[in-house]
Amino acid sequence: MDKGRRLLEVALLFLRLGFTAFGGPAAHVAMMEEEVVVRRRWLTREELLDLIAATNLIPGPNSTELAIHLGLLRAGWLGLLVAGACFIVPAALMVGAIAWAYARFGQLPSAIAALHGVKPVVVAIVAVALARFARAALKSAWLVALAVAAVVAAALGVHELLVLAAAALLAIAPRLRHARPPAAGLLPLAIPSTMTAAAATTAAVATPTSVFLVFLKIGAVLFGSGYVLIAFLRTDLVERLHWLTEAQLLDAVAVGQVTPGPVFTTATFVGYLVAGPGGAATATVGIFLPAFVLVAATAPLVPRLRKSATMAAALGGLHAGSLALMAVASAVIARGAITDVPSALLALGALAVLALTKLNPTWVMLVGGAVGVVLKLIS
Repeated sequence: MDKGRRLLEVALLFLRLGFTAFGGPAAHVAMMEEEVVVRRRWLTREELLDLIAATNLIPGPNSTELAIHLGLLRAGWLGLLVAGACFIVPAALMVGAIAWAYARFGQLPSAIAALHGVKPVVVAIVAVALARFARAALKSAWLVALAVAAVVAAALGVHELLVLAAAALLAIAPRLRHARPPAAGLLPLAIPSTMTAAAATTAAVATPTSVFLVFLKIGAVLFGSGYVLIAFLRTDLVERLHWLTEAQLLDAVAVGQVTPGPVFTTATFVGYLVAGPGGAATATVGIFLPAFVLVAATAPLVPRLRKSATMAAALGGLHAGSLALMAVASAVIARGAITDVPSALLALGALAVLALTKLNPTWVMLVGGAVGVVLKLIS
């Protein structure tokens, strides 16, 4: 098959997934596996697992990075760009439209009521995801201890990057006494520090440029699930820069959940709120740009990843630190979302449904929004 046809094949597949891939990163990966392994046979399941491992060892949105890897594998360097763009752009456009409506109509009673019902569901979604990630990631007593220590550090105000770096270093410390880690093992930490040097100082006023720098930094250093984004956004945009309120942050997370595609398109919503259409565009480019760079830089190392025990250990520490950040951020957000008996009951109901069934979280959020509207009408 010629390169042009392969490129078109990549574009059509990831455009479709960009419009239909609801459910978060795990659901995205499952849909990609069905398409590229079972139906199209672009690669074997073992090869796909290698790519998934590679995305877990670098910062950024894992499912988007997997799409970028698959585009590179199928259609070369141009395929890398096309796959990532086609997966991101549909969701970004939807989120941008919602952000415009929210900025214009967000104070209407019906909109407030719907969001009041969605917010407790978001808390439940994050709680269920946190529990599942903890079961998968905390496989030893040492990792559990690292996670607990990271929770304490994060709750005391230690910067997220320090929490993540310390967790990774402590996870590989036992191995460092016996062997020097390979150079490849330092790549995931070295690249973000290089890429973010220019983004270390950002303006206090929200402009498209300052928004780009903030989200470039976040995209270059954020390990773990898209839910960890909550912690980074809260620290940078709510506490440090005061661009958002806690309520607006929760609304942004909810929008990222109800739309298909990458959860990181929450950045599009935030960018629009703080700096208009230009901010939406630069926030989107800023948070996703590092994913393209990191995939391009690490793709040649993929065959070596499974063989590196040091990198696997560092990843375990990063996961423990990420879970701690998620837990602390979720607790703060829950206090703002669960404010009365109806919201508490809605959160508990959503938690039970999500924990006991395989229902797509999007449907639960839609039900939460409808319940919020009904409660408003009858109150």
